[in-house]
Amino acid sequence: MHLDDEEDGNLLRILKASNDALVRSCGDYDIQTDEVFKELVFERSRYVYNDALEYFNINFLTQINNLMLDKVLSEVDADEGQ
Repeated sequence: MHLDDEEDGNLLRILKASNDALVRSCGDYDIQTDEVFKELVFERSRYVYNDALEYFNINFLTQINNLMLDKVLSEVDADEGQ
């Protein structure tokens, strides 16, 4: 991915869209603190940038499912703790 000044706006748009899409799929993760989620955002952005988004979900299905399950289990644990 290019990191020159002309690409900044496009890369920011791709990163934001990737973050938003993964939050919808996996749950509300903080990109600042969760390294697995951050990596998925970067990987999805790379696929978008290289016009190969249709392969992302297939190639990262295990990681996406693991994040979804972790989120559901943490919410169940929080509900049981109340």
